[in-house]
Amino acid sequence: MRVTAPEGTRPTRSGSWADRGGDRRPVRPPMDRPRRAAYEAVAAVHRDDAFANLVLPIILREEGLYGRDAAFATELTYGTLRHLGTLDAILSDASGRDVARIDPPARDALRIGAYQLLHTRVPPHAAVSSTVDLVRSVAPGAAGFANAVLREVSTRDIDAWVAKLAPPMETDPVGHLALAYSHPQWIVRAFSEALGGDLGETARLLIEDNERPPVHLCARPGLIDPVELADEVGGAPGAFSPYAVYLPGGSPGDIPAVVDGRAHVQDEGSQLVATALADAPLDGPDGRWLDLCAGPGGKAGLLGALAAQRGARLTAVEVAEHRARLVSLATRDLPVTVLTMDGREVGGDPKLPEGHFDRVLVDAPCTGLGSLRRRPESRWRRQPSDLPPLTRLQRELLGAALRAVRPGGLVAYVTCSPHTVETHVTVTEAARRSGATVDFVDARPLLPAGMPGLGDGPTVQLWPHRHGTDAMFLAVLRKG
Repeated sequence: MRVTAPEGTRPTRSGSWADRGGDRRPVRPPMDRPRRAAYEAVAAVHRDDAFANLVLPIILREEGLYGRDAAFATELTYGTLRHLGTLDAILSDASGRDVARIDPPARDALRIGAYQLLHTRVPPHAAVSSTVDLVRSVAPGAAGFANAVLREVSTRDIDAWVAKLAPPMETDPVGHLALAYSHPQWIVRAFSEALGGDLGETARLLIEDNERPPVHLCARPGLIDPVELADEVGGAPGAFSPYAVYLPGGSPGDIPAVVDGRAHVQDEGSQLVATALADAPLDGPDGRWLDLCAGPGGKAGLLGALAAQRGARLTAVEVAEHRARLVSLATRDLPVTVLTMDGREVGGDPKLPEGHFDRVLVDAPCTGLGSLRRRPESRWRRQPSDLPPLTRLQRELLGAALRAVRPGGLVAYVTCSPHTVETHVTVTEAARRSGATVDFVDARPLLPAGMPGLGDGPTVQLWPHRHGTDAMFLAVLRKG
């Protein structure tokens, strides 16, 4: 039954009624909608294992938030998730208890409040009062506690809190960097190892991981010119990929070129590694291409557009049915055949024969440590124990790719992770176990001339702080 407000009253967000001629009972002020949206997103991430990039747009639509309000809610959501480790250490000290002992709704609200105090220009009194109102609505009885904790947080800026809580850089550099830049220690250690132990560069990488990344578009070759796309969206051509366009703002899903398939959202690093495979010199036939782990379809879309220009055809394999449907959508009207099957079945299914393909891409499932700036919750979910099953799968997929490629053909092994176990160790071990003669192709000349910091080869590791891309790894192998 629909309830209407009594004459002379107005509904509040909490559902209670206030009389204009004098309150019949105390009524809380309406909840701040951007902060409430950020809270709902952060709570969903921690309560439901949701992904912020999937749940937040839904919440923004439901709340009717656009423009500055949506931008503020987005900043609070992603900023809180990126800085979660440091915020929790500060809240633990300010409250005198481990954050695990704080009621989850109050804990998530406090995290958002602490982020405002330490990382935004929101006035302290506004950050405290709005967060206390939020706590009052989601954790009744904890408002006084929240007020006391946030007032303690506000007594220091972020640098002072780090100075108080982080272990000394001289005696525990990994621990210091982990707390100062809000990454788990095992990830800091993995990044440092991949960067040759350079702690200064590791710090620069961690800082970049905590910055809001730009949206990159890929102008599909043969369908739209990147300069034309840049003009259309008010953006700028990319620094390295010939197909990249940097989007200045707004929703990419509303761009006509994205809607009609002439462009898609794709990090510039992903464009570079896919293009490297397509452009690598190859002797003999060049009409049969394979994407062995194609979902959700970004690289398949770029390769399919390139294949259309060159008279080639791409077979895109994806084991998950829902991701295979995404690949089909991403490659519509392109010379692409989508197979819903396990890429490791090469040689066991007539649709995936051995020694048949000229170019093969293995964009292997991985920890995703190279895209933490885009998926900040991943840094808190991934564990070292995730590595053994992932690296086993990576070796098996790369082994299948080496069976699928013809003699003289090329295989590109790609991961969005710089962890050496997922990169150099996996490639070396899979090539050794394949039983085939495998030569490493120097990948550096396959990337645009003038790109800095590509290392000694033959593999390439891209970095957010060096190249402005996700931390993509690329190895190109030629089968003898």
